[in-house]
Amino acid sequence: MDVLTELTHVAPYAIGLSLPVALLGAGLLYLLRQRSLATALTVLVLVPLLATLAGVLGVTGFMFGPLLTTVVVICTAVGVITVPVAVVLGRNIARRSVWEREARARERQAEASRRELVAWISHDLRTPLAGIRAMAEALSDGVVDEPGEVCAYADRIRDETGRLSRMVDDLFELSRITAGALQLEFSTVPLRDVVSEAIAAEHPRAQRRGVRLRTDTSEWPVVTGSDPELARVVRNLLSNAIRHTPAEGTVVLTAGVDDGRAWLRVDDACGGIDPQDLDRVFEVAYRGNRARDDEGGGLGLAIAQGLVQAHDGTIRAANRGAGCRFEVRLPLAERSGLA
Repeated sequence: MDVLTELTHVAPYAIGLSLPVALLGAGLLYLLRQRSLATALTVLVLVPLLATLAGVLGVTGFMFGPLLTTVVVICTAVGVITVPVAVVLGRNIARRSVWEREARARERQAEASRRELVAWISHDLRTPLAGIRAMAEALSDGVVDEPGEVCAYADRIRDETGRLSRMVDDLFELSRITAGALQLEFSTVPLRDVVSEAIAAEHPRAQRRGVRLRTDTSEWPVVTGSDPELARVVRNLLSNAIRHTPAEGTVVLTAGVDDGRAWLRVDDACGGIDPQDLDRVFEVAYRGNRARDDEGGGLGLAIAQGLVQAHDGTIRAANRGAGCRFEVRLPLAERSGLA
């Protein structure tokens, strides 16, 4: 009964001072609701400690004694430990929240890209398949029976199947890149050899379109990379440049060394890209607002970007003069410069 009487006597003093502190803390939390999570957690930790200290001060009548000294020491020790923990915890939670939001945004973007890719590929697959089916039915039904026409149909079927094969290869390569299953065997690679191989492969297509290919470099860098993948990067950039350069236009390849890294540039005469679209040219199946081309599946630049990044390199697009410039930067081979 004595204990209950004593508690009844001191409770109003403890509540009278601790309650305003708690209410003040609640108001402060409301005012800081737009601030960082670390700030809110710090206030949330300090308010109970200050309310406890205020309650003890009310009970002791602001008389310093063993009880008040003990409570002050305990509250101070708890505050020294819990406040830094609250700050660190708040920052970690905030960073995790930002990371989760960014991850969800990337996931939504990837899903949108996948849907767009399926739409593009579905269209691009239907077109050659429809042509192959029509030509095969014409041959089967005897609609075409002249030897010259039969050979022409056979050649067109071969071209369409080759186009389908290239699209399947691009899809497979892109799937390896996006799945992180790309395994490269690095070695010392002279860019002169890579460019010569790519030009030899793309020259017939350039001739058919009336586009000139030329190089404007006397000394070529030597880089560290995988020869087949680098050749594919250059071929994809060349193919893209040829496809968008009008007849009688010129595609120029240059190379050099700058800031300790090798660079390779492909300049075309495409007429330029809308500045707001420059950051999107490497997206899967992105082709801009221009009329769709009948070659490729819109994967070449996306594959080139993935392969360059796998080499610890960078690739960017910019408008230059009457066309565009695609620039690739790669690590130089050790103890190597220009060849």
